This record gives sequence, C-alpha cells and structure tokens, in this order.
Amino acid sequence: MGLHYHETEPGRQNARPERCYRMKVAIQGEPGSFSHEAAGKMTPGAEIVPCALSAEVFALLASGGVDAAVIPIENSLAGSVLEHFDLLLEHDVRVTAEMPLRIRHNLIGVPGVQLEEIERVLSHPVALAQCRRFFARHAGMKAVAFYDTAGSVKQVMEARDRRSAAIASGAAAQQYGAAVLEAEIEDNPENYTRFFLVRRTAEAAADKAASRMSVAFSLENRPGSLGSALNELSAMGTNLTKIESRPVQGKPWEYVFYVDCQIGSSEEGARALDALRRHCGMVKELGRYRETAGSLEQAGGSRSS
Repeated sequence: MGLHYHETEPGRQNARPERCYRMKVAIQGEPGSFSHEAAGKMTPGAEIVPCALSAEVFALLASGGVDAAVIPIENSLAGSVLEHFDLLLEHDVRVTAEMPLRIRHNLIGVPGVQLEEIERVLSHPVALAQCRRFFARHAGMKAVAFYDTAGSVKQVMEARDRRSAAIASGAAAQQYGAAVLEAEIEDNPENYTRFFLVRRTAEAAADKAASRMSVAFSLENRPGSLGSALNELSAMGTNLTKIESRPVQGKPWEYVFYVDCQIGSSEEGARALDALRRHCGMVKELGRYRETAGSLEQAGGSRSS
C-alpha cells in the first residue's frame, strides 16, 4: 500500500523516472509492539512511525506528518481503550478499517539467562494483568509496570540486565535480539485486540462494502433520552454491537456515548445518523468500514507473534 507519482526530467518528454512515496503510519509504542504488528498487517509495506503517546499519534496524523494511524480500540479481556475513543472524537479523522489480532504474551530476557535468575518482570500494566497465573507460579518474580510491551524488552536489552525480563510479543524479542524464556504465558488464550486504521476525514475514501459504523453522540439532559435514541435505531432494525459512555470534560454528569452498529448499506448508515440527530445534541460519525471482528480465525498470526 504505497503512493506513487512520476516526474519527467527537464528536456526529455518521454523519460518518466518513478519516485515512490511510502505510506507513513503512526503507532503508539516501540518497534516490535503489538500495534507495530497490526500496522504491518493492515498497511503492508508502509513506513511505521513509533510514538510515545497516543495523543502524539493523533497530533501527527492531524498535522499531516503521517498518512494514517493504527490504534488499539478494545481488547477481548481488558475491555476498551477509552482514551482512543476521546481522541477519535476530538480530531477530524475517520476509521476506515478494523482488524482483530491474536495476542500472545512471552517472557523475554537476555540470551543465555535462566528462568530462575529472573527477579522482576517489566511490561505494560494490561499485559501484566493478563499473566497473573504465571506470576502465581513464580512468586519470586515481581511485576513492574512499564509504558510499553516492546519498550520493556528494549529496556532489558539495553541494560543487559540478567535479573530482569519482559512480557511482550515474539516479534519484540526478534526486534531487539532477545530470547524467549517461556512462550505463551497469558492466562487466557482467547485474547484478541481489535485495531482501527484511521485516516484524516478529507482523505478517507468511502467503502461501498462497509458493514459496520462507529458513532459518537451526546444526549439532551432529560429522562428517557438514551432510550428514545436507541429505540429509533431498533425500529430501523439496526443492530448495535457495542456501546460505551464517557464523561464530558467540564460538564459533570453529562456523557458522550460511543456505539458500533451493523449496517446493511451506506443508506442504512445515513438513516441511522438521521435518527440519532432527532434526539441528540451532538452526533459524529467516526467511520464506516468492513466488519472483520467475527473472523477471529484470521487473527491468529504466527505462533511467535
């Protein structure tokens, strides 16, 4: 997935040397992270641009510094990434695709280290929480929260710390020349993260085969307003597959609702938005895209991922 343009050399009308521009895609996290893996699968051949913070990802996309972003939106065990809902609402962007990724956690350390040498294990708090049984079996290992799964591997390898290990993907071990000390240590193998591909609204091409729509809306502060809005969608036969609420900053007890719904056509999506506008103070379409979350057998990846 690349963007190409041709340029003719001065004085040579028939000469058309090709210059190829690689699509740039921002992620939150280090190379070797699960977001990096997802971005590689959703935008093959693109240049991946790692960012320290999610806000930086969206700022870079909004400013034109990258062409797209790949962000995790929810995990089948840990739930939604609420910050990313807020950032989708805040910026002029659209979701154009989704993809589920099978998450496999591995204990990773300096090559040659033995399991019994490890005293502390670094990783993102969500990853640590998904490996509680491993820590119960290894009471001598202390879980230490870190900003990123792949970043924890990078830290261990840069320090050459034989008493520390990290929890991350097999790709992270390969990225930093580390060793997998124990594979697939997550508590539950049914561990998937759903990722969004996000573009600037002006550059988000409409997909006629879109079967899912994500929407944000706020409600009037009166009894029954949420029920009335949802009843409108129900009367149309629109199937809601997800609903989340987030507090409105600076307005106590007011909320923004985020919903995913299945749509049979672009026209059905437009009717659903019109139905919501009759009851809501604010309605923003976050994106229309093809539904793939049901195809989890396609999300497995390699056993080392």
